[in-house]
Amino acid sequence: MSIEPAAIARFRDEHAARGGAGEIVILPESVHTAALAAAALGCEVGAIANSLLFDAGGSPVLILTSGSHRVDTQLTSARIGVAGLKRGTPEFVREHTGQVIGGVSPIGHPSPIPTYLDIQLGEYDIVWAAAGHPAAVYSTTYDELLAMTDATEIEVD
Repeated sequence: MSIEPAAIARFRDEHAARGGAGEIVILPESVHTAALAAAALGCEVGAIANSLLFDAGGSPVLILTSGSHRVDTQLTSARIGVAGLKRGTPEFVREHTGQVIGGVSPIGHPSPIPTYLDIQLGEYDIVWAAAGHPAAVYSTTYDELLAMTDATEIEVD
C-alpha cells in the first residue's frame, strides 16, 4: 500500500469539511492538461474544470474554466473588473494555493481567493477538477462547485 501524498490528504480533508459528495480519483499518471485528464477519465474535455491562477497586479484570481476554453486574459480582465491578468508563475501559484501548477484544486487554499466559474461547465452533469495534486481529480457538479467555491459565474471565451 502506498502512502497518499500530503497534498491529496489536505484536499480530502477540505473536501469533506465542505460537504463534497464527489469521488476522489488518483490516476496512475499526471493529468496536468485537460486533454490528458479527459482521456484518463473517459469524458469530454469540456467537462474538465481547469483551475487557472492568474496574477492581477500582485493579487491572485482563480478562474475555473471548461477544458474546452482558453482564457482570453484581456476580455476576462474587463469582465471581472481588473486592470489585467497574467498567468501566475509556479512560485506565485504555490504561494497562494499551496499547490503546484497542474494540480491546483478549486478549494483548500491558505487564504480565500476571488474565484470565477465558467458557465460552460454547467452543460455537464459531472465535472472533474484537480484534487490538489497533478495525479488526483474529483467529480463534482456545477452547482456544488459554485457553492463550494463561492465563485462568481462568468462567460469565458
